[in-house]
Amino acid sequence: MSKPNSASNVKRPLRLTAQRKLELYLATRAPEAPVGELLRQYGVHLDDLRQIEQTIKSAALAALKVQGRHGRLPTDVSPERLLHLEQELTEKTRALAELSVAFTVLEKKEREDSRPAIPAGRSRRRHAR
Repeated sequence: MSKPNSASNVKRPLRLTAQRKLELYLATRAPEAPVGELLRQYGVHLDDLRQIEQTIKSAALAALKVQGRHGRLPTDVSPERLLHLEQELTEKTRALAELSVAFTVLEKKEREDSRPAIPAGRSRRRHAR
């Protein structure tokens, strides 16, 4: 006689892979789908199904947005807008270069200020220890 709780008699639900989640989602879309029975079959709760539905909706919207833009160039870029953007890029590049130089100068000054003062009679060369 086998025990009712033995490992061989316990039916574990299959791992809920992405494929199985999609199958569950599609199975529950039918108008007369036995949602409760399907949830038991797949070993999930209603909250899990709601989360799967939300994930599928989000992924579908993201995919449709990407697909909708695929291969199309923006149509609202006039030659004047392009010229303006190029000028803006040039100005920002110049400003970044100036900030980089200023930062380097400040770093150098900070390093010099943090060095101990060397007496006039001593050489600046460091001696090996």
